Amino acid sequence: MNTTVINIKTDKNLKKDAQTLAKNFGLPLSAIVNIYLREFVREKRVVFSEPPMPNAKTRKILDQAIADIKAGKNLVGPFESAEEMMKSLRKFEKQK
Repeated sequence: MNTTVINIKTDKNLKKDAQTLAKNFGLPLSAIVNIYLREFVREKRVVFSEPPMPNAKTRKILDQAIADIKAGKNLVGPFESAEEMMKSLRKFEKQK
């Protein structure tokens, strides 16, 4: 196997905890990292164990949308068909 070195910066305690846990599994930390890298390449996706947190701008938009839903504002539908939904979306685009 042709190997190379990856240098990353991480929190000192995180590295220590990860090394301890890997050792408990009987593996070096590099084996754990390689497993995740192989999965990343194979699956072409990233899985987060915690949901990502929106930034302040996105949070404000989401909060407004939730408030609108609770107030019954800015709601459309339900639609009887995909065609009806697309017609409504096109109408909305023309209003912009």
